[in-house]
Order: sequence, then C-alpha cells, then structure tokens
Amino acid sequence: MSSPTGPASGLPVRMPRPRQPGRHRRPEPLVAPEGAPALVLAVPGTPSGATRGLADEIVSIARSELPGVDARIGYLDGDDEEFPALPTVLARAAEERTARYEQARDAGLEVKEPEGPVAVVVPLLAGPDGALLRRIRQAVMDSRVAAELTDVLGPHPLLAEALHVRLSEAGLARADRARLFTVATAADGIILASVGGEEAVQAAGITGMLLAARLAVPVMAAALDQEGSIASVAEQLRSSGSQQLALAPYLIGPEIDAALLEEAAAEAGCSAAEPLGPYPAIGKLALAKYTTALGISAQQPQGTPVR
Repeated sequence: MSSPTGPASGLPVRMPRPRQPGRHRRPEPLVAPEGAPALVLAVPGTPSGATRGLADEIVSIARSELPGVDARIGYLDGDDEEFPALPTVLARAAEERTARYEQARDAGLEVKEPEGPVAVVVPLLAGPDGALLRRIRQAVMDSRVAAELTDVLGPHPLLAEALHVRLSEAGLARADRARLFTVATAADGIILASVGGEEAVQAAGITGMLLAARLAVPVMAAALDQEGSIASVAEQLRSSGSQQLALAPYLIGPEIDAALLEEAAAEAGCSAAEPLGPYPAIGKLALAKYTTALGISAQQPQGTPVR
C-alpha cells in the first residue's frame, strides 16, 4: 500500500522540482531560431588589428548571449581580404544561405525556400552620425542583399554605466559613490564628447543625464567634429563652478582618430578617459538591436542601478 506522499515502506521519493512562478522565475535559455538572419556588425573607421580585436570581442559577447547566432563583422572601409567590406560580408551570407537550402533540397529534405532578410546590420556606433549612417546604408544597398539596418546603440542606461567605468578606470571618478573613499583626481564636471554634429550631441545628452545621476556631478555633451564645441562646453562648466574637468568619449573607438581625442582634451585643459571599447554592454546592446529587429522575445539588457 502506498500513501499520497510515497510508498508504504517510507523510502523517500524524489519529487520533480516545481517551476518557480512569477516574475522571479528563471527565464528559459534563448537560442537563435533555425535559419535566422545573420547578425552583421558594421564597423566604421580605418581597419586595424586593434579594431578587429575590439569587433571580435563584441561579436563573442553576442554569441555567448544568444547561442547559435550567425554573427559576422563587416568593415565600412574594408579591403575585402583581411578586413572584409560590409557589402562582401552581406553577399557571402546570402550565397551561403542559398547553398544550404539547395543542399538540403538535393538531399531530399522538405525545406522551405529562404525568405525574409538575409542579415540584420547593426552599426557599431554609440550615437547617431549622419555621415557614417548614410555610408552604411549605401553599403547595404550596394550589396543588393535583403538586409535590415537597425538604429545605433544609444542612448541607453548601459552606456552611462560603461562611461562611469571608463572614468573610474582613468581615476577620474569613484567606482561607487556609496563607498566612503575618495579619488584625488575625481572630476567635478564631465564633457561628454561625441561625433555626428548637433543630433549626436542631443542624443549624447540623454545618456549624459544618466551619467550625471550616477556621479552626482554636472555632465554636458559636446561635438568633437564641431570647431570650438569642446572648449565652449569646458568654459560653461568652469563658469558654473566646476574646476576639475574630465573628457568622457561617447564613442566605441573605431569611428574616430584617437589623435582627435588627445587634441580635444588638450583644448579643454583636462584629462580623458578611454572610449567605450569592447565593454560587455556593447555586445549586449548590439544583440538587443538584432533580436528586436527579428521580434525575438529576448531579455532586454538592463543598466546597473545607481548606487
């Protein structure tokens, strides 16, 4: 005879672990749908070993977040060999998708003919840069491949987090304002340097407000590609009481010559943090643009709470 809780012998019975209900339930692991378009990271700037390493890291983050995703890198100024150009990468993705379909069909498998976009192109840009976005759009058109182009990565709370980390790494901000320690070189005013003209400055300003909330210091955006913009913002910050300024590049890195950042810091008379680079949030945001374009129900990346 047995009881509702187990056999009559009293031996323990291993019961299946109930699934945790509600919003704290662990999400099911997400994988890329079979036959999903490729994620193509559009990398601006002059290709180099450093640029390739940065792009590889970002793509690696995206792959770890979405197993099975076909992630590729296309360079806006690529040479089709060591650094493949964006149109070449898109054309290759289209050829490989067609080849997979034909191979399956010839093997007698019942497969649907490929339809929809071959790729989703994600610009490796923190903010809008009209000139670069027009070139990326033209490269997609030149490929003659059905591809969807997403928006840039920002503004987003994760970019404010990344800026905070880069400033703290340079000794220009405290890593955690809740801890009772000081940084002698911490800035009391931040210049958020962007490229892309006035539109980029306005977009950077949104992330700047989030950064200001994290650091509890004034943050103002300025354009690296507008003469006098950096110096003007530096003067505004000093006239409002800030004495020790810092330059925070609102840039991934490849989209601008590093020498321009050095010149801008000298113009403002302050130290500068490193560009955002392959910060983990960049890969997560690139993937979020991809999954949103495809309508995949992926968990959206969240910013770290202000401490």
